[in-house]
Amino acid sequence: MLTIYHNPRCSKSRQTLALIEESNTDVTIVEYLKTPLSAEQISELRKQLNCNLIDMMRTKEAEFKEQGLKGADDATLLAAMVNTPKLIERPIVSNGNEAVIGRPPENVLTLVNA
Repeated sequence: MLTIYHNPRCSKSRQTLALIEESNTDVTIVEYLKTPLSAEQISELRKQLNCNLIDMMRTKEAEFKEQGLKGADDATLLAAMVNTPKLIERPIVSNGNEAVIGRPPENVLTLVNA
């Protein structure tokens, strides 16, 4: 069972979801803009991704610059993702133990084929 943190308006997110569905893998869809993630959920995904918080962020969004997040500490970045879910990179797909960012969408195949 996979979970995709999905934005249906994003072409990469839609392509990633399509790859999962084509593989006949069970998937739970979480539209994180409608159901924002908690700090705990984001922290768990960071562990599964094995990355820094900044690597989970859309640094080219206007909100990133407006909030002065360049060079910010982890607590500030985490709070920004909780309060502005649009800043979370998309899509993120998790199997509960590990996760990948679907950029490119084919990254998800490492979880589908696991």
